[in-house]
Amino acid sequence: MVHMDGRLKNGSIGEQFARLKEFGIPSCQLNCWKTDLFTDEAAEEIKAACAEYGIEVSALWCGWAGPCHWNFYEGQTSLGLVPSAYRYDRMKELMKGADFAQKIGVTDVITHCGYLPENPCSAEYAEIVTCLKYLVKYYGTKGCNFLFETGQETPVTLLRTIQEIGMENVGINLDPANLILYGKGNPVDALDVFGQYVRNVHGKDGLYPTDGRRLGREVAMGQGKVNYPAFIKRLAEIGYDGPITIEREITGEQQAADIKMACELLLKLFEENNAL
Repeated sequence: MVHMDGRLKNGSIGEQFARLKEFGIPSCQLNCWKTDLFTDEAAEEIKAACAEYGIEVSALWCGWAGPCHWNFYEGQTSLGLVPSAYRYDRMKELMKGADFAQKIGVTDVITHCGYLPENPCSAEYAEIVTCLKYLVKYYGTKGCNFLFETGQETPVTLLRTIQEIGMENVGINLDPANLILYGKGNPVDALDVFGQYVRNVHGKDGLYPTDGRRLGREVAMGQGKVNYPAFIKRLAEIGYDGPITIEREITGEQQAADIKMACELLLKLFEENNAL
């Protein structure tokens, strides 16, 4: 994943794309939490870097302003579109994400929507679905797909929400580690629930929570609870042929080593499943 925030000057997007080429990675997701960076100038810089380095941006990961706490308590009242105090402003930011995706020729826009209510009969759930219908319809006018990144909701809640929205341009960015980090499900089994809606996938690994307040711990691919041989096999069985974007949320030399190891593991599994 290539981070756009604060990295649009002095050729830095190009530098990140050059590193992708060194790893032999042909595509990436573009991540941005500062929607004021969604300018025409930025769009031209990104398109030029894509052309120069032969990198495809498979999706735009669009963040939003305001507090965000990645845990089981404050996360309920701060993440995504669920908290009503931030919902309107974040809707506008996500609409800007669709506008920018159109400028750079990207059709998939991803975000975390927050802890979607488990109770489909609640007023809060009805409000969220109404909000999402509005956003997905707007995305359609821009030729974009709205993708939920998995994690904060159970697979069946996500399936139900997509069915309630009832539009063709809504789907899933499946982060298999997030389902484990949040304790929401097994990613291989989750494909039986919502596999038909998966349009993008993260390559990440993690451990289940051992504290009722905090998420599980992210680890290098192959060292966590995601059964990658079974996961890649199941993706191939349901006909998924899209990208798997490696995400390793640490920095420094260990990040580079873990990315290289993830590339090697995925290539091996692709070959075994005739998925290259």
